Amino acid sequence: MEPLEGTNDTVQLGHADRRVHCASYALDGNDAGCIADARHHAATFLGEAGTRHRLPISQRVRDLTALVVSELVTNAHKYAPGPVLMELRIHAGSVEVSVCDTRPAVPAVRGVDPGRIGQHGMEIIQALADRLSIEPRPDGKRITALLSLTGATSPA
Repeated sequence: MEPLEGTNDTVQLGHADRRVHCASYALDGNDAGCIADARHHAATFLGEAGTRHRLPISQRVRDLTALVVSELVTNAHKYAPGPVLMELRIHAGSVEVSVCDTRPAVPAVRGVDPGRIGQHGMEIIQALADRLSIEPRPDGKRITALLSLTGATSPA
């Protein structure tokens, strides 16, 4: 499935080393295929960033980004009706993954419980991200995870 709409822009912020590579994808949150689509878009986005801007993006960073994208979009698909907006941004040595959905409820980050089946998504994202923020919005919420391009963050 193609995104409902997509944009891909590079914005120069004054210095050549301060470029921001960004893209937005509107996904059909009611279709389970949106999760695979989101992973595909993230892989393409990171590939373009590596090629166009000569950024060294390791396989580890690609894998962690795919996992975070998958968990965030899966949560949006499972718990929020309607469209999902995924925004990807590379700046200041980081990959930023934002997912906006229509459910205003803030997801709980549960404690570690190896016996629990499922509902580990936010726990995984919190362990992988350098920063995790949840922003309530009038039409739902935005969850943003920031991952280091160096891949220095290691899972807990």
